[in-house]
Amino acid sequence: MGKIISRDAFSKLREKFREQRKTVVLCHGVFDLVHYGHIEHLREAKSLGDILVVSITASRFVNKGPGRPYFNDKQRLSFLESIEYVDYVMLSEAVTVHEVVKAVRPDIYVKGQEYADAENDVTGNIEPEREIVEKYGGHIHFTQGEVFSSTKLLNNFFGALPEDAAEKSRELKEKYGEDIADRVRDMVDDFEKLKVLVIGDVIIDDYVFCNVQGLTTKDAAMSVRYDFSERYAGGALAIARHIANFAGKVTLLSMMGLEDDIAAYILEVMNPVECRIVQDRHFITPVKKRYLRRHSLRQEYEKLFSVNRLLDGKAIKQVDYSNFYKNLEQMISGFDLVVICDYGHGLLDERSIGQIEKSARFLAVNCQTNSSNHGMNVITKYRRADAFVVDEQELHLPFGQTTKEQPELLRELGERLHSKYSWVTLGAYGALGHREDEEALIPAVTLHVKDTVGAGDAFYSLAALSAASGLPVDIATLLGNVAGAIKTNLVGNSKPVGKVDLLKFLGTVLNV
Repeated sequence: MGKIISRDAFSKLREKFREQRKTVVLCHGVFDLVHYGHIEHLREAKSLGDILVVSITASRFVNKGPGRPYFNDKQRLSFLESIEYVDYVMLSEAVTVHEVVKAVRPDIYVKGQEYADAENDVTGNIEPEREIVEKYGGHIHFTQGEVFSSTKLLNNFFGALPEDAAEKSRELKEKYGEDIADRVRDMVDDFEKLKVLVIGDVIIDDYVFCNVQGLTTKDAAMSVRYDFSERYAGGALAIARHIANFAGKVTLLSMMGLEDDIAAYILEVMNPVECRIVQDRHFITPVKKRYLRRHSLRQEYEKLFSVNRLLDGKAIKQVDYSNFYKNLEQMISGFDLVVICDYGHGLLDERSIGQIEKSARFLAVNCQTNSSNHGMNVITKYRRADAFVVDEQELHLPFGQTTKEQPELLRELGERLHSKYSWVTLGAYGALGHREDEEALIPAVTLHVKDTVGAGDAFYSLAALSAASGLPVDIATLLGNVAGAIKTNLVGNSKPVGKVDLLKFLGTVLNV
């Protein structure tokens, strides 16, 4: 029998080891690139007992950012199997090590010295791990060897980060110091002090996953076979969910129609966001149904076509906005940050915008151009934005035909809106940020993409929080890029960007 073993198979061996009075030691981690530090760690672990078991987190549960782990499950298991100190290797099909501990019941659970101070563990896992190990009769031991980093080696020598992103990370470390990741973590923790009001269009994203069969013989139309479908909370719902993972309190103000199924869905997915959603029988809740297929070679989804249900110009005249105006007037002055999510779907008019601009303490604006409102929903309909985010197309729309470069356009637009912070997102090239006389071009931190829908919203969410907290523009832009990168590796708005995921990926990006 080889060293690679399942949890169930090891459980059957465990009683035999107990009867033989053999001490079982467990090490757990990602072990993405086995290096000298790992060897010393495992050597010390083996010296503590008779049987050394090493478990690795399965790839789909590793949250160090897109493109990680660099090596797949089979390769990482094989690396460890070849090390003489290791007696058994197993795959952990979970985010935590708890199921492995239940199967192995280690006498000693070994972690590196970097975990000895629980405050340094952004995941918050070390104390729960200690509890489960002690529950099954074991204890934790922290090794004392020199700490090395697989992530740093992969970033610097294996191209795990885009080269321009790695170079920018080196520049930021030189500017802010080797402890930059800890300093940024403290900045992100401070977002909890903010009370945030999100105002914007509720959008329901229905994703229909298909397999393309070909063309119909009679009409030359695409023929697809239905696979499955999922519903996601998009628009202002998605942005509020992102922000709720960082800010102290988040409230959403919006409008929708009388659809009971949509109202029930929103109630189900929006916890802990407080939702103030005014309903009107003439208002049409935007529903965007996208038909997709998975790319045959890449982890990417191709959109075949989209069918949108939206409020049209004639129907807007029938909508009663009085309750929305009333809620807006009562609520807006009570928040540290007001985040506008204007998708041009009939929620925000001249009156509501005027009230927001007059009363918001700190105002962040995102006014989007899309296929349903091209050229009609331009950010210059706002006269004030303490911070704003636009994409390349949205940056150019207010200026018409011009030969001016993006940095100059961004500065001019910021002056027109009296902005403290301004950003233009550049897709695969990252994002350009501006604050006073400071400019920051931060490259994209990943080129691994599943679905780009909502990436700009994720960037905007972290940029708005950063601006309201007064962060340096390069750090704020980096946080937005990291959030956008995490989002591009999720299908649709299936889940919001989490604080732990953001901090772990940020640590990966800055580990150069």
